[in-house]
Amino acid sequence: MAAGSSFGELFRITTWGESHGKAIGVVVDGCPAGLPLSEADIQPYMDRRKPGRSRYMTHRNESDAVEILSGTFEGVTTGTPISMIVRNTDQRSQDYSAIRDIFRPGHADFGYYEKYGVRDYRGGGRSSGRETIGRVAGGAVAAKLLSKLGVSVRAYAKSIGGVTAKTFDEEEIFRNPLCMPDAEAAAKASELLNRAMAEKNSLGGIIECVAKGMPPGCGDPVFRKLDGVLAAAIMSIGAVKGVEIGDGFAVSGSSGAEDNDGFIRREDGSVTTGTNHAGGILGGISDGNDILLRAAVKPTPSIAQPQMTVGTDGSERKIEIRGRHDPVIVPRACVVVECMTALVLADSILCGASARLDRLKLLFGR
Repeated sequence: MAAGSSFGELFRITTWGESHGKAIGVVVDGCPAGLPLSEADIQPYMDRRKPGRSRYMTHRNESDAVEILSGTFEGVTTGTPISMIVRNTDQRSQDYSAIRDIFRPGHADFGYYEKYGVRDYRGGGRSSGRETIGRVAGGAVAAKLLSKLGVSVRAYAKSIGGVTAKTFDEEEIFRNPLCMPDAEAAAKASELLNRAMAEKNSLGGIIECVAKGMPPGCGDPVFRKLDGVLAAAIMSIGAVKGVEIGDGFAVSGSSGAEDNDGFIRREDGSVTTGTNHAGGILGGISDGNDILLRAAVKPTPSIAQPQMTVGTDGSERKIEIRGRHDPVIVPRACVVVECMTALVLADSILCGASARLDRLKLLFGR
């Protein structure tokens, strides 16, 4: 039985730990030697994910300080597995004692119990959003590797509760608590979210992610299409219920003449396209354009409104979920989408390095 806690082919991560366990971490295998790396490279990503940074996030008080345990020496990677740990310091397991024998609507509780016959009810265990700490730490390493190759990845909140960003200011993403690139949209979304919180409710939204500088020719044409692997990576994030790449579902209402990206030649002789409806991927392989994807994030299922459910004994119950929960997951999930995208792209570049003999000969000076 596959444990399902590892992701990637050559650049591979394995995450471990539970929401209310002693610690959460990740092992990164396959990172090339010689990459400058320290906790200072990873902590900014952890800080974007950690709780308590605004009134729209759970008030669980965690520093989420990351520690590198292995895989580096004198500030650079050694090519051996990189192990990282984040210790849990502010668990309140008693907050979950009331739901130890009942299934929370919108959560993984029921399916988890049916699969394993046991479940860690303290915050959801491995099904908790806190599991994403390992993904973010591993993704930060991938992002550092990509930066050395001229590739950048940025994710942000495209919409929250139906309020959509109309303009794009990358600096604004870090100025408002909702991680939106449009200050006016962020203000409107905040008002909507305040009303939802007053009603003991929550909101969902859309995260958009753009990768710039990705070289053409990465990905595979059949079962490991680059867009397919990206979709699987993003869909593996607990709150995500849909993924689209490029124009996505809008292509269903388009024509071939409108949807096709015509090829053109740049002044330097390189090939590109005049448009980017495909989102930077054609036939499962990158085409050199910006890779663009969007993820639909569901509303936080932990709400204090009365909801119907059942217990492990099959009896019907009514539940009002208490404790510390995000009224919207989108802002903290942006960095998770960004890091999962970085992991896929780093892995794809490494896997693609062996696709052509001429490049192998060049690499080894033959």
